[in-house]
Amino acid sequence: MNELLLVRHGESEANVAAAEAYATGALRIAVPERDPDVELSPTGVQQAEALGRRLGELSADAAPQALWVSTYRRARSTAEHALQVAGMTLPTTVDERLRDRELGILDTLTWTGVEQLHPEEAARRNFLGKYYHRPPGGESWADVSLRLRSALRDIADAGAERVLVVSHDATTLIIRGILMGIEEAELLELSRTEPVPNASVTRMVRRGDGWHAEPINDVSHLRGEAPATHHGGEHHGTRP
Repeated sequence: MNELLLVRHGESEANVAAAEAYATGALRIAVPERDPDVELSPTGVQQAEALGRRLGELSADAAPQALWVSTYRRARSTAEHALQVAGMTLPTTVDERLRDRELGILDTLTWTGVEQLHPEEAARRNFLGKYYHRPPGGESWADVSLRLRSALRDIADAGAERVLVVSHDATTLIIRGILMGIEEAELLELSRTEPVPNASVTRMVRRGDGWHAEPINDVSHLRGEAPATHHGGEHHGTRP
């Protein structure tokens, strides 16, 4: 494995609901389904199709040879639309280790909701920091990193030289961090300053001196489709 194309799913219905919740100051986000079942918004479908046009323009020696995708519907739909438009058929592995971070009792809450409904967890998060805070029933970023390290070993062992990975914003950034040896403080700063846009592409290339990201969070293929960016490392907005 010498190249990974890391793609965040297109805009989801939960992304849209989160934007509305933050705009109105709501405590909770009106997520339409459980997290694994959240679908793409109409804009998200357009973004996935634009991604497919980009993939379809790749030469044979640059195109991905295999697809690994999160079990979550929004990621699988992104991959399906993209490959259909690209006219590609790839060996596909659907892997739960690529799923979005689980937030336990804080799921579907805005940060205002966390502070008001679970003030003790807001205090714990502020003390521990985003990387190590594990909400009850959920995962820390360190937990996600552990399962992604396992997934990356299996992706490498599967034998494809170039692999398309379609997952989520936090997983995309953490994979980049694992491959490039980015530690906690820098990774969280990247999360704050370089949030992963919907349907963006980060190309990881391995050379003799290690892994390099070139480009990072590229959305040039979206053209007229709005690259909706949702901050925070999860699907529901500017949460911890």
